[in-house]
Amino acid sequence: MWIGVVTLFPEMFGAVRDAGVVGRAVRTGVLGLELYNPRDHATDRHRTVDDRPYGGGPGMVMQVEPLLAAIAAAQAGWQGVAAAAGLPDGPAPVIYLTPQGKTLTQRRARALADLPAAILLAGRYEGVDERVVRLAVDQELSIGDYVLSGGELPAMVVIDAVARLLPGSLGNVASALEESHLDGLLDYPHYTRPEIAGGLAVPAELLSGDHAVVRRWRRKQALGRTWQRRPELLAGREWSAEDRALLAEFLSETAGTDGAIR
Repeated sequence: MWIGVVTLFPEMFGAVRDAGVVGRAVRTGVLGLELYNPRDHATDRHRTVDDRPYGGGPGMVMQVEPLLAAIAAAQAGWQGVAAAAGLPDGPAPVIYLTPQGKTLTQRRARALADLPAAILLAGRYEGVDERVVRLAVDQELSIGDYVLSGGELPAMVVIDAVARLLPGSLGNVASALEESHLDGLLDYPHYTRPEIAGGLAVPAELLSGDHAVVRRWRRKQALGRTWQRRPELLAGREWSAEDRALLAEFLSETAGTDGAIR
């Protein structure tokens, strides 16, 4: 997969490009990552990319022309990569990182990972001129209902979430398979040596050596944790008979004498 990022601060992306899962994906060629700075497309000697908002108000707004030019440069970069690799030469979808977008989920990360390419637009200041969104953006994406200084950190989150889903990006293929088996649930608890720490022991199921027992315990804990902490994730879920039984078992095991959930 190829990802282009339009950003005023390309130096920030060294944090993900040179380390961890994303770094491995870039080094092995699983992921191509290119950065495009709108300042490189400004037309004045001050390399201006922002201006005061029409209608007044605080802050500055990123201008149309430098952003559209940077997006065009990113599209051209993808076209070059696609041509060299013999891939279809259609434009890469442009994704604007904004709190107004749809929330990033594992399902959406998987959908992005299935694409050959994507361009991430990281805004700054009070945001980007709305005409950029209307003219060039295909999708708006959010990582949560809060305000950050810019779209760089959300873009890094998207890159990390997508990169780990690309075949060959993880050192252990089983890691991706385990995550896919969670199917929208929260993760189950993890333990490592020693068997007893702080007076707390590793659950007996994980020490049993029985893969079926381990799988069943992990699934039950994932269902139970999701029910306790993020019940909205279970809304509209298609339940198997096994999952219903496992959740009922979890609730029975964790219910207090008054019926409350501990």
